[in-house]
Amino acid sequence: MEFSLQNITRKNIQALQPYSSARDEFTGEASVFLDANENPFNAPWNRYPDPRQLALKTRLGKLKNITPDHIFFGNGSDEPIDLLFRAFCEPGTDNVVAISPTYGMYRVAADTNDIAYREVSLEEDFTLNACKLLAATDTSTKLIFLCSPNNPTGNALQSGEILRIIGEFKGLVVLDEAYIDFCPEKSLLSNLAQYPNLVILQTLSKAWGLAGIRLGMAFASPEIVAVLSKIKYPYNINLLTQEKALEMLGLARQKDEWVETILQQKELLKNELVRLPLVTLLYPSDANFILIKTIAAKKIYEALVERKIIVRDRSKVALCGEALRITVGTAAENGLLIQALKEIGKLPM
Repeated sequence: MEFSLQNITRKNIQALQPYSSARDEFTGEASVFLDANENPFNAPWNRYPDPRQLALKTRLGKLKNITPDHIFFGNGSDEPIDLLFRAFCEPGTDNVVAISPTYGMYRVAADTNDIAYREVSLEEDFTLNACKLLAATDTSTKLIFLCSPNNPTGNALQSGEILRIIGEFKGLVVLDEAYIDFCPEKSLLSNLAQYPNLVILQTLSKAWGLAGIRLGMAFASPEIVAVLSKIKYPYNINLLTQEKALEMLGLARQKDEWVETILQQKELLKNELVRLPLVTLLYPSDANFILIKTIAAKKIYEALVERKIIVRDRSKVALCGEALRITVGTAAENGLLIQALKEIGKLPM
């Protein structure tokens, strides 16, 4: 059976008549706006933002070599994640499958929407086993979540295994590429036309340095984007966010320089970490963070907090015993971390 979007879209969503905002009902330019009960003073903040974000989608489409109808913007990637559950998963009936360990919001969104969440463990070296993951699906599985490079492990999943899953699964495969700008592996964005069941998540929060404006991106077929657009809040991306994103997308060279600097700092940081007696293993990283195995993760984390340095204790996450996740900072920040770890290493553990 071939993939059919209609077969997996909830019946109430198919029948839903979406809210039509004032700015949805015309196209083109206008000079007088008397349609949305706005205050006529304090321009431009008095006007509702473009609900379709056309200027932003056009600019991003040129950077990504993709047409605007393949783009959905959300309040962070968390919004399209939630909308995918709401559009395609019947509460109390359907299920989703995800790798473990991985980004925690997939489970939170599943629990919020009353959808069974099935975890399939990565291998001990954090590699993906497509056969094992596909075996966990059944006729009620509507979504598969993959994160590559994965969080918190940092490694890129094998593209061959990912493509096998996309090709064999008859629901939607959601590939979260939040850290793809730091990865030597290429994005699978060019594969969208080949795989109508593929949804790719990216973000401006990481490489673009825009976590504060909360703009996530979902790339998918126009049909999938239309479903998500049908159920989103009318003005989900505010004017400030749209304007700042447009400004930054015009500074792609600056983003590339930041990425290059972060990758250089990551190598320097790895070279320092591997020398520390506190660190027993550095896991391979294709992201802007490093997962390290330590002799006592909780104690080291707490000692760093006392020194006003915050990392992430991942020691309670599957396959990540005694592990800390460290984001690559500036040279000065990384230096402070290493100095603190050297001091902590002299303490009894």
